Amino acid sequence: MTGASRSGAERFRRLIATSGPIGVHQFMGEANALYYASRDPLGAAGDFVTAPEISQMFGELLGLWLADAWHRAGAPDNAAYVEAGPGRGTLAADALRAMAGAGLRPPPHLVEGSPALRTLQAQAVPGAMFHDDLATLPEDRPLLILANEFLDALPVRQLVRMGDGWRERMVGLDGDGQFAFVAGDRPMDAAVPAGYADAAEGTIIETCPGAAAAVEEVAHRLVRQGGVALFIDYGHLRPRTGSTLQAVRAHRKVPVFETPAEADLTAHVDFATLADVARRAGARVSFMAEQGAFLRTLGLDARAAQLAGRTPARAGELAAAVERLAGPDQMGTLFKVMALAAPGWPDGAGG
Repeated sequence: MTGASRSGAERFRRLIATSGPIGVHQFMGEANALYYASRDPLGAAGDFVTAPEISQMFGELLGLWLADAWHRAGAPDNAAYVEAGPGRGTLAADALRAMAGAGLRPPPHLVEGSPALRTLQAQAVPGAMFHDDLATLPEDRPLLILANEFLDALPVRQLVRMGDGWRERMVGLDGDGQFAFVAGDRPMDAAVPAGYADAAEGTIIETCPGAAAAVEEVAHRLVRQGGVALFIDYGHLRPRTGSTLQAVRAHRKVPVFETPAEADLTAHVDFATLADVARRAGARVSFMAEQGAFLRTLGLDARAAQLAGRTPARAGELAAAVERLAGPDQMGTLFKVMALAAPGWPDGAGG
């Protein structure tokens, strides 16, 4: 264990020893805040690779998706590009380049809290305006929004069915001082959706208040300002039970408690619930789809063939990128897409 991970583990041990068990959402939120504030987690030297880092094609296709919706909405001249969780800025750079080729040059607004990543984003997207959260985005223009692998890192709350009812799932310490999941002591039955009230003992339900709040904010803004949004993440399109909390370090899954604040903690996104949130806020859910089918509908294979024709030496690399982005055993089925549109704006392509 490194000095930094010992520090993270000791921080949580002290907190739990002093105050008692903490909720999964608090553990995940504080661990990820420490993790992202101190590093660039992307790439071969980091902990994971996202779709924009795999190939330029991903960002180009999403940029063209936004440009197509913009054109069909009448090409308003004051639209802004917004990206939530923009990583190194690779997606924004590729999307903006593709949009410019289609006659759309919106000012870029990046929602990012990590100082380390903001530095990289400023290099990749000169002139970008930064925001700590969605609340400070401009309010006087349509928004063209991308959020790729943004929702999965937001803290989840877990409830577990015990013999005497539902309890919050907490992080505590066992007899050896090691982290362990424990049940909270307060009844939580009132917080459980009706369909799960009589679930079997041991059933776990996850909710993500942060994801719901983010989608609601985006939906409200689309209703007020116009525009479209794409959320892309790994997750599920229908409600399900069970814990999806996982930790990734050095490109492999590791135990959740192994290195707090030194691994990326994520959970699957419940797109079905988030779609309901968006609809209640007044936005239209244009479609939900698997990433592979979505990208292929947008022309992923044709774009790969075009690039290979220009540079034959890259043909193998491009074919591998297509498989990784769209293959059923890669990101193609694990990752899902949810498209939102403002009233009066067209449905985006690819649904």
